[in-house]
Amino acid sequence: MFSYVSLEERVSQDHPLRAVRKAVDEILRAMAKDFDGLYAQTGRPSVPPERLLRAVLLQIFYSARSERMLMEQLDFTGCGKNPDSPP
Repeated sequence: MFSYVSLEERVSQDHPLRAVRKAVDEILRAMAKDFDGLYAQTGRPSVPPERLLRAVLLQIFYSARSERMLMEQLDFTGCGKNPDSPP
């Protein structure tokens, strides 16, 4: 199904994860230079560490029992897909 309502409009402004997201954004922004040094210059592109850390936080907050369950939930919502990869 398609929806013309953005995720920002669906989530209430006072949702507790909004404050967590803001804090995580600031922390990851401060760590960006550290993460840049972790990328290899050759080989297949890796999953950005920022995305992995966000996924682990969501796994903790939503009590996903396994990484597979987390990925299924993320893929179902469209959040787990890489925008550069084909559908």
